[in-house]
Amino acid sequence: MKILLMKDVYKLGRAGDIKKVADGYGRNFLLPQGMAVLATPGALRQADRVRADATKRRAALNQEMSSVAEVLNGVSLAFAVKAGETGKLYGSITNQDVADAIKEKTGIEVKRQQVDLQSVRELGEYTAVIRLTMDLVPEVQVIAYREGEANPLEQPADVTEKTAVPAAEPVGDVEDVATTEETPAEETPAEG
Repeated sequence: MKILLMKDVYKLGRAGDIKKVADGYGRNFLLPQGMAVLATPGALRQADRVRADATKRRAALNQEMSSVAEVLNGVSLAFAVKAGETGKLYGSITNQDVADAIKEKTGIEVKRQQVDLQSVRELGEYTAVIRLTMDLVPEVQVIAYREGEANPLEQPADVTEKTAVPAAEPVGDVEDVATTEETPAEETPAEG
């Protein structure tokens, strides 16, 4: 089935494009959703106008969403999960989990359909792509770490504090011990 796209469709094409799709996909999804029309001679004459209108809408939407993309780009999300000895998760981290974590961390609401990430089923670091528009796709880092271990995102600050505190305490104790030991040593030869 040949269709004329009226809206941008992810992984298919931009508005104004003429595409050949499976009959069921076109008849059951694209046409009822208003994303496409049948590629009749009359519709094909409108393709250039549809393409021009879509370009204007896309430019305005990209300008609007660029600030959101800047905030989301480079965000790191850490999930404490239960995992077996081999690192396999008891469950998974889904697109909905990532969307909820983004809303909690940044306050930006993202639909789970906009998150492009295969279900995370093992410990490690992954990259999720957030599809705001066809042109704006910021990347978010997703880290799955074992429950009960230190959060990898908070670890550098904790390590610095932990190393500084023990190093400072023994130095103070050693000086106190040295001064108390010197005092009795000086008094002993003076008496004898």
